[in-house]
Amino acid sequence: MSETVVARLRPHGRAMFWPTVVLLAVVGALGYFGGRLPEQWQNLAVLGAAGVLVLLGWLVPLLRWLATNYTITTRRVIVRSGILVRNRQEILHSRVHHLTVRRGALQTLFRSGDVLVDAGLERPIVLADVPSADLVQDALHELAESALDAHVVNGA
Repeated sequence: MSETVVARLRPHGRAMFWPTVVLLAVVGALGYFGGRLPEQWQNLAVLGAAGVLVLLGWLVPLLRWLATNYTITTRRVIVRSGILVRNRQEILHSRVHHLTVRRGALQTLFRSGDVLVDAGLERPIVLADVPSADLVQDALHELAESALDAHVVNGA
Protein backbone atom coordinates (compact mmCIF):
# COMPACT_ATOMS: atom_id res chain seq x y z
CA MET A 1 0.00 0.00 0.00
CA SER A 2 1.46 3.37 -0.99
CA GLU A 3 1.72 6.28 1.40
CA THR A 4 -0.26 9.40 0.53
CA VAL A 5 -0.07 12.82 2.16
CA VAL A 6 -3.41 13.62 3.78
CA ALA A 7 -2.56 17.05 5.23
CA ARG A 8 0.32 19.46 5.74
CA LEU A 9 -0.14 21.81 8.67
CA ARG A 10 1.67 24.59 10.53
CA PRO A 11 0.93 26.16 13.89
CA HIS A 12 -1.88 28.70 13.74
CA GLY A 13 -0.94 31.94 11.97
CA ARG A 14 -1.99 33.81 15.10
CA ALA A 15 1.56 33.15 16.33
CA MET A 16 2.75 35.91 13.99
CA PHE A 17 0.41 38.59 15.43
CA TRP A 18 2.82 40.16 17.96
CA PRO A 19 5.86 39.92 15.69
CA THR A 20 3.87 41.76 13.01
CA VAL A 21 2.88 44.43 15.55
CA VAL A 22 6.60 44.80 16.34
CA LEU A 23 7.40 45.13 12.63
CA LEU A 24 4.75 47.81 12.10
CA ALA A 25 5.87 49.74 15.20
CA VAL A 26 9.51 49.66 14.13
CA VAL A 27 8.67 50.77 10.60
CA GLY A 28 6.46 53.56 11.97
CA ALA A 29 9.14 54.72 14.39
CA LEU A 30 11.79 54.57 11.68
CA GLY A 31 9.57 56.60 9.37
CA TYR A 32 9.12 59.22 12.08
CA PHE A 33 12.64 59.38 13.55
CA GLY A 34 14.71 58.35 10.54
CA GLY A 35 16.71 61.28 9.16
CA ARG A 36 15.39 63.77 11.75
CA LEU A 37 18.24 63.61 14.21
CA PRO A 38 20.96 66.32 14.04
CA GLU A 39 23.99 64.04 13.75
CA GLN A 40 24.58 61.49 10.98
CA TRP A 41 25.76 58.83 13.46
CA GLN A 42 22.48 59.20 15.37
CA ASN A 43 20.48 58.57 12.19
CA LEU A 44 22.64 55.51 11.45
CA ALA A 45 22.14 54.29 15.04
CA VAL A 46 18.35 54.57 14.63
CA LEU A 47 18.56 52.64 11.37
CA GLY A 48 20.77 49.96 12.96
CA ALA A 49 18.48 49.62 15.99
CA ALA A 50 15.48 49.28 13.67
CA GLY A 51 17.28 46.56 11.72
CA VAL A 52 18.12 44.61 14.88
CA LEU A 53 14.55 44.92 16.18
CA VAL A 54 13.11 43.71 12.87
CA LEU A 55 15.57 40.82 12.80
CA LEU A 56 14.92 39.68 16.37
CA GLY A 57 11.29 40.73 16.71
CA TRP A 58 9.90 39.65 13.34
CA LEU A 59 12.29 37.64 11.15
CA VAL A 60 13.37 35.08 13.76
CA PRO A 61 9.75 34.33 14.85
CA LEU A 62 8.75 34.09 11.18
CA LEU A 63 11.53 31.61 10.43
CA ARG A 64 10.64 29.62 13.55
CA TRP A 65 6.98 29.51 12.49
CA LEU A 66 7.89 28.51 8.92
CA ALA A 67 10.32 25.83 10.15
CA THR A 68 7.62 24.02 12.14
CA ASN A 69 5.38 21.78 10.09
CA TYR A 70 3.24 18.72 10.59
CA THR A 71 2.63 16.16 7.86
CA ILE A 72 -0.14 13.60 8.18
CA THR A 73 0.03 10.71 5.74
CA THR A 74 -2.03 7.56 5.38
CA ARG A 75 0.61 5.65 7.42
CA ARG A 76 2.16 8.10 9.91
CA VAL A 77 2.36 11.55 11.51
CA ILE A 78 5.59 13.50 10.97
CA VAL A 79 6.58 16.56 13.03
CA ARG A 80 9.49 18.70 11.82
CA SER A 81 10.77 21.71 13.75
CA GLY A 82 13.86 23.81 14.33
CA ILE A 83 15.78 26.51 12.50
CA LEU A 84 19.45 25.65 12.96
CA VAL A 85 19.00 22.20 14.50
CA ARG A 86 16.22 20.27 12.80
CA ASN A 87 14.14 17.82 14.84
CA ARG A 88 11.98 15.15 13.26
CA GLN A 89 9.53 12.93 15.08
CA GLU A 90 7.22 10.43 13.52
CA ILE A 91 4.74 7.86 14.67
CA LEU A 92 2.88 5.18 12.76
CA HIS A 93 -0.91 5.29 12.97
CA SER A 94 -0.92 1.64 14.02
CA ARG A 95 0.98 2.60 17.22
CA VAL A 96 -1.41 5.37 18.28
CA HIS A 97 -3.28 4.60 21.53
CA HIS A 98 -4.77 7.96 22.48
CA LEU A 99 -5.51 11.24 20.72
CA THR A 100 -6.16 14.25 22.91
CA VAL A 101 -6.89 17.90 22.14
CA ARG A 102 -5.83 20.53 24.69
CA ARG A 103 -7.04 24.09 24.38
CA GLY A 104 -6.46 27.37 26.11
CA ALA A 105 -9.02 30.19 26.09
CA LEU A 106 -7.51 31.90 23.05
CA GLN A 107 -7.21 28.59 21.21
CA THR A 108 -10.90 27.90 21.87
CA LEU A 109 -11.79 31.27 20.37
CA PHE A 110 -9.83 30.47 17.18
CA ARG A 111 -10.80 26.74 17.10
CA SER A 112 -7.17 25.69 17.29
CA GLY A 113 -5.47 23.51 19.87
CA ASP A 114 -2.66 21.15 20.76
CA VAL A 115 -3.23 17.63 19.45
CA LEU A 116 -1.38 15.02 21.55
CA VAL A 117 -0.65 11.75 19.74
CA ASP A 118 0.16 9.14 22.38
CA ALA A 119 1.78 5.80 21.55
CA GLY A 120 1.85 4.63 25.15
CA LEU A 121 5.56 4.08 25.75
CA GLU A 122 7.29 7.38 25.11
CA ARG A 123 6.24 10.99 25.46
CA PRO A 124 3.33 11.91 23.20
CA ILE A 125 4.02 13.75 19.98
CA VAL A 126 2.45 17.20 20.18
CA LEU A 127 1.03 19.00 17.16
CA ALA A 128 1.18 22.42 18.81
CA ASP A 129 -1.56 24.99 18.14
CA VAL A 130 -2.90 23.48 14.92
CA PRO A 131 -5.86 25.16 13.22
CA SER A 132 -9.12 23.15 13.27
CA ALA A 133 -7.83 20.86 16.01
CA ASP A 134 -11.08 18.87 16.21
CA LEU A 135 -10.95 18.11 12.48
CA VAL A 136 -7.30 17.01 12.79
CA GLN A 137 -8.20 14.78 15.74
CA ASP A 138 -11.11 13.20 13.83
CA ALA A 139 -8.92 12.56 10.78
CA LEU A 140 -6.22 10.98 12.95
CA HIS A 141 -8.86 8.79 14.65
CA GLU A 142 -10.03 7.52 11.27
CA LEU A 143 -6.49 6.91 10.04
CA ALA A 144 -5.55 5.08 13.26
CA GLU A 145 -8.67 2.89 13.03
CA SER A 146 -8.02 2.02 9.39
CA ALA A 147 -4.37 1.22 10.23
CA LEU A 148 -5.52 -1.03 13.07
CA ASP A 149 -8.07 -2.74 10.80
CA ALA A 150 -5.40 -3.30 8.14
CA HIS A 151 -3.04 -4.67 10.81
CA VAL A 152 -5.71 -7.08 12.09
CA VAL A 153 -6.57 -8.27 8.57
CA ASN A 154 -2.90 -8.77 7.60
CA GLY A 155 -2.00 -10.34 10.96
CA ALA A 156 -4.84 -12.87 10.99
